[in-house]
Amino acid sequence: MKLSIYRLRKQWMLLLAGLILALLLTIPVRLAIAYYQNPQPQAILTLGGGANRQEFTASFAQFYPGLQIWVSSGLPPRQAKAIFHTAGISDQRYHLDYRATDTVTNFTTLVEVFQQQQIHHIFLITSQLHMPRARAIATLVLGSRGIAFTPVSVPSEPTELEPIDLILRDFLRSLLWIITGYTGTEF
Repeated sequence: MKLSIYRLRKQWMLLLAGLILALLLTIPVRLAIAYYQNPQPQAILTLGGGANRQEFTASFAQFYPGLQIWVSSGLPPRQAKAIFHTAGISDQRYHLDYRATDTVTNFTTLVEVFQQQQIHHIFLITSQLHMPRARAIATLVLGSRGIAFTPVSVPSEPTELEPIDLILRDFLRSLLWIITGYTGTEF
């Protein structure tokens, strides 16, 4: 009896590992297709943080006047609007979204919006310090939906990168979201 339970567990673990591997292998293909079909970004996504990210985004967006801007959990609306108004960005061009509570949910709360808007390639703006984790999450969350991204780093202090354990934790949370639709926010 013990041997058959052991075999059954082993088979389930192999099946689960195979499914995760298959899923992870489809993401690079979906990203490659998105980059090929949409070589130029169609929108801008800025991950919340200090005023410097939104000021950078407002300046950056002036070079791409046709692109819509999404800011996920950034500055309070009054401050954010002032930054965009000062840069001459119209209210119709930017979207302030405050549903996210962390970096993983910055992506999971907006990926559906991008799909509905037929956006398949975005500029991803965040601090230089935060970019490795944002890229790991974006690769999984956006890549699983066929949305490519071009990272744009805002210089930041300190210049050390985030710890690898944070990146790994959020990579696993992103994988959990792909499989279950649950982000594991409390982790």
